[in-house]
Amino acid sequence: MLPTRRHLVTGLLAAPAVLRAPAGHAAGRPVTVASLLGEDKPETRVWRRIAETLAKTAPGRFDLRIVPNAALGGEKEVAEGLRLGSIQAALSTISALSGWLPQGQILDLPFLFRDREHLRRVLAGPLGSELRAGYEAQGFVVLGFINYGARHLLAKEPLTTPASVRGKRIRVIQSPLHTALWSSFGAYPTPLPIPETYNALQTGVVDCMDLTKSAYAGFRLYEVVPCLIETGHIWASGVMMVAAPFWKGLSSADREALTAAATEGVAWFDAAMIADEEASMAQAARAGGKVFPMQDRAAWQDGARKVWGELAPRLGGLEKIEAIAAG
Repeated sequence: MLPTRRHLVTGLLAAPAVLRAPAGHAAGRPVTVASLLGEDKPETRVWRRIAETLAKTAPGRFDLRIVPNAALGGEKEVAEGLRLGSIQAALSTISALSGWLPQGQILDLPFLFRDREHLRRVLAGPLGSELRAGYEAQGFVVLGFINYGARHLLAKEPLTTPASVRGKRIRVIQSPLHTALWSSFGAYPTPLPIPETYNALQTGVVDCMDLTKSAYAGFRLYEVVPCLIETGHIWASGVMMVAAPFWKGLSSADREALTAAATEGVAWFDAAMIADEEASMAQAARAGGKVFPMQDRAAWQDGARKVWGELAPRLGGLEKIEAIAAG
């Protein structure tokens, strides 16, 4: 069973500070960084890399204090921490921020993007600029967009068709889009923070969920949902973000240094996620996890298009969505 948050926090409090200013430099500006996963995963390693870069490019100006293993909460709690000022930096899926910026859900539309490059091109254009401005207005300064990989269905049995999902209780991200998607297939969506999913699956509160391959292994979910069905229905976009008050308090030189370190970190993260997916699935296979191809792709896409139509009025219209899909 996964360790409880109380155990994680106790361990963190007993441990020495994760990263301090290099010898010979005064301690820099404290930066509390929240990570959902452990030390071996790209979600945490990218912040280590950024800290190392800043130690060279801005010595003594930043003191990144990285808190892994979701000890500061799930994505919603972390986002609220950024807005309150108790957390200064984090990664987040676009889905988790939909309560603050519903327009961001356009990136989560199922079967919208063909591949990683398609998604990258779209975010490098006007839509990326539009979303950055929207997030900043809500208190989140986006230093870069990241790609967690495709989301796949995870279950206790091979639910390879939309019909097989009907009647199942599925854990979903706390997002209206994800609720609408699985409802369109006749499943019963249950919003839960990611730290609670392992126990919910183990005890039968929910039957299945969807997640990326990297996080599937990162949370050891193959122990409770050994079947991964390669639906690839959503490309899990995310952001590397800092709290707006923290950002506004930085000098222009510190902003430049942090932006440069983050830009390099984003490129590293996307490459690391690809490698981590392969390692994660090997880890899952050793523990008995199995991969199944999805069947009846047309039926999956029909359900997805229902979501496109339902959300189009709030996301700029169906014409905008169709243009992104064709881009």
